Amino acid sequence: MKPAMETAAEENTEQSQERKVNSRAEMEIGRYHWMYPGSKNHQYHPVPTMGDRASPLSSPGCFECCIKCLGGVPYASLVATILCFSGVALFCGCGHVALAGTVAILEQHFSTNTSDHALLSEVIQLMQYVIYGIASFFFLYGIILLAEGFYTTSAVKELHGEFKTTACGRCISGMFVFLTYVLGVAWLGVFGFSAVPVFMFYNIWSTCEVIKSPQTNGTAGVEQICVDVRQYGIIPWNAFPGKICGSALENICNTNEFYMSYHLFIVACAGAGATVIALLIYMMATTYNYAVLKFKSREDCCTKF
Repeated sequence: MKPAMETAAEENTEQSQERKVNSRAEMEIGRYHWMYPGSKNHQYHPVPTMGDRASPLSSPGCFECCIKCLGGVPYASLVATILCFSGVALFCGCGHVALAGTVAILEQHFSTNTSDHALLSEVIQLMQYVIYGIASFFFLYGIILLAEGFYTTSAVKELHGEFKTTACGRCISGMFVFLTYVLGVAWLGVFGFSAVPVFMFYNIWSTCEVIKSPQTNGTAGVEQICVDVRQYGIIPWNAFPGKICGSALENICNTNEFYMSYHLFIVACAGAGATVIALLIYMMATTYNYAVLKFKSREDCCTKF
């Protein structure tokens, strides 16, 4: 009986202490309401625990948005655009200056009569104007292809909601594929044509190296080593002198015009090759994007029916 009585007494003591705590809390709340009457209508909300709070990693933040944006970048088209701009700039800039230097060399050494190379001067001047047009066209065309790459990449990866494309968009993509193929074939011809002056200047330079070699330098056979530019067809056969031999040819190779024109033609040829590579990358990227767009449009139509 004694333990039972002690247990009951302890329970009564704990209940009385809880009543005192509750009454003390009620007194504090009543005192607070008396001092601040406007706080009676205030609603108290429980503080959320860590389990109830949303994790900052669960909602998309700046990092996730950046990853999503980087996923929509057409890296192939971006690399092709940079390569295309660089190649066209090298071809147009270096080719323009090299053509002017070639005319100066011909006028001073190989064709002293102006009427003999009048047609060549007009053709070179026309080519310089064509270079201006090529630079302007490819600047705009590269930007358009890059924008088209952003559009098709976003549509293929469905980055902005559901996949949506129109027949007009697919037609425009197909038109860019065809136009890029045509330009690629055309630039193959330009690349081959730009190698012709490099070959011509290399022959002249190699002939000058033969003249400077110890085996032929200072001998009577030096004056028999000649270069005749009339055989390349750039000036007529009746042009005077048309052929330069020996020490006079060596002096031409030592001029600044020859040195600059030779190396600028090499850089221009390299720029044309870089443009061909850029157009090949464009062709692969645009063809792939067009094929995927066409396939997904058919798949979308089949799901609707």
